Amino acid sequence: MRDLLLAQPERSRLARRLISAAFDASAIDTRHTVVSDLAPDSPERLDPGADGVAAPFFVDPADGHVLSPTTRPRNDRYVAEVPGLILDAARGALAASGGLGTADVTHVVTASCTGFFAPGPDYVLVRDLGLPATTRRLHVGFMGCYAAFPALSAARSICVEDPDAVVLVVCVELCSLHLEASDDPDVIVASSVFADGAAAAVVAGRPAPAGHLVLDLDTLRTTLTPVGEQDMAWTIGDHGFEMVLSRYVPSIISEHIRGALDPVLAEIGTSTATAHTEVPRWAVHPGGRSVLDKVQDALALDDTQMAPSRDVLREHGNMSSATILFILARMLHDAAGSPAPGESQQVCAMAFGPGLTVESALLTLRRSDGDERVSGDEQ
Repeated sequence: MRDLLLAQPERSRLARRLISAAFDASAIDTRHTVVSDLAPDSPERLDPGADGVAAPFFVDPADGHVLSPTTRPRNDRYVAEVPGLILDAARGALAASGGLGTADVTHVVTASCTGFFAPGPDYVLVRDLGLPATTRRLHVGFMGCYAAFPALSAARSICVEDPDAVVLVVCVELCSLHLEASDDPDVIVASSVFADGAAAAVVAGRPAPAGHLVLDLDTLRTTLTPVGEQDMAWTIGDHGFEMVLSRYVPSIISEHIRGALDPVLAEIGTSTATAHTEVPRWAVHPGGRSVLDKVQDALALDDTQMAPSRDVLREHGNMSSATILFILARMLHDAAGSPAPGESQQVCAMAFGPGLTVESALLTLRRSDGDERVSGDEQ
């Protein structure tokens, strides 16, 4: 992606320096995209017009120029690509849930901000997983990178009301559909960090099998910072959705993260001053490397506590709402660091989005003993 943007002849000298700096400092090794012609060796660029080869979407094969499709074809690609991704994520989460299957699912909650269609992803899951037509559905739309938290909060509320409920939560984001080649520093930064991904969780009030690793959803909170409304925004334009991610966002988060987290940490009798020693596990949404750096410094977290967030950023980039589920899944699947039977580990999770909004949660990572607690399995 970096080399593709640098090759655009209309980029200014300053923009070229910004592109190189943003990509080189991103701490991202790999990202995934549904737009195959962004890869230099894609059939669309090497063999355009051949039988079975899709038409170029973002890159003109004749001269390597980055195209700027209008919003309609971008959204059409979203509609085409989302069903397969969410079904794979949902099936993976159910397979990892310790015995729950499609017959157990009573509710579906989906979250996405990178495209629209109706009936939407929630409907697709009910239809293609063969769920009952009476399955209750909720879609959390256009809330940005923190949307997994209100989705999980809704699932938790459902399970508290009905202990027999099983809620399938799925987040899907195709951020690469909104690529733009630009001299604007904010657009360049967004191009260097955002990626595509889908993730799912199964949230249930019924007990998991004994010995199965689960995350209890203990407390979820939301806070609006007093500044930052203009620094992180997501709007619909004529040529895709337009991201505002200003260079001031890491500093805003650094200044306000302690105040935003103190209410949720008070639930366990601690504060941001001491939480780094009392809460062993942290899941920090990797809005970018600078965001992780600022959060680590502000909360005095060590490299081990930040490792899951930095690993997901390095391997996948920022997948908006799906990203925090990737981090929590990494904790669930990390057998080496998981608690022994009868023990548990506190987890503090957080994500940031338009507003500027800080969503946070306290979770407990433990091996199930078969008791009745609201819990989640991620994939």
